[in-house]
Amino acid sequence: MKDGASGTLRYPWAEPPAHGEAVEVAAGVLWIRLPLPMALDHVNIYALDDGDSWTIVDTGIHSKRSVRLWESVLAGPLQGKPVGRVILTHHHPDHVGMAGWLMDRFGAELMTSRTAWLMARMLILDEEERPTEQALAYWRSAGMDPEIFEARRNDRPYNFADVCYPLPVGYTRMKQGNVIRAGGREWDVHMGNGHAPEHVTLWSRDDNLVLAGDQIIASISPNIGVYPTEPDADPLSDWMEACERLADLARDDQLVLSGHKLPFTGLPVRMRQLIDNHHGALRRLRAHLETPRVAADCFAPLFKRKIDRGTYGLALVEAVAHLNHLHHAGEVSRRRRSDGAWLWQMKE
Repeated sequence: MKDGASGTLRYPWAEPPAHGEAVEVAAGVLWIRLPLPMALDHVNIYALDDGDSWTIVDTGIHSKRSVRLWESVLAGPLQGKPVGRVILTHHHPDHVGMAGWLMDRFGAELMTSRTAWLMARMLILDEEERPTEQALAYWRSAGMDPEIFEARRNDRPYNFADVCYPLPVGYTRMKQGNVIRAGGREWDVHMGNGHAPEHVTLWSRDDNLVLAGDQIIASISPNIGVYPTEPDADPLSDWMEACERLADLARDDQLVLSGHKLPFTGLPVRMRQLIDNHHGALRRLRAHLETPRVAADCFAPLFKRKIDRGTYGLALVEAVAHLNHLHHAGEVSRRRRSDGAWLWQMKE
């Protein structure tokens, strides 16, 4: 979901590094950018200098191009030193895709939250040639456009295994309240939620750095989605709780290093924007639901822009997330339409 004006956010770097190159954003901290084959066409990774090795935060997808770029990064900006640890902020493939490759190559330790590790390993192992019956039922319940439904029902769905190197068994768990040392700093571990369960964020005790992953990004709000794995979930409540809690840690001088877009300062403003963005969407959705609607009819009030085929899936899961949130709060009712779609409406 795109946000409005950036307020008092400040961007110390007007341009990102070229793919596979690095910019030093603080002493011993390198910002590296890798490409993604989607509308959001990049992911940021960070290398923390541990002296005789590196700690890598997030990794990009696994592809031939990514391997070539990683080889260039290892020989160039990382100066030929080994990778000793890989920290995953969350389980999504653009962050976990090359983790197993780095583990195999260097015997690197993997650190992440328990939920992130379980989700990543499960989804990498779960290869599907056709959508499951549960996925088809979920799409019907959301009122997916019939033409898109027919196109997708026989296509091979998106598989983590297509863009993720196999993830070996074994990891070190990161929990709320942990303190880790990396890049010459002590970092407090604080868990986000909503975009991904048990999303790791790291807050430096020694200077103003925040490694935020996708929990906190400038200019876009991370996708908050409901999936066939848990069709009645309410990730928006998890998102709101995490944002309010992390906002208490925010200072204006902190340099936020996110999984996408540019590093920025002005974190208290950004946290308020992230919270207000969804409250505004919910207000517009409530007005829209004076008339019964299926989830696929709710794009306009939520996103205020045209949704094309490339973004349709993300828009659909986010629409369901907002509807589920209102349903869990007791504000809307739902009933099945003859085709299996849920019709949602505000209660009187």
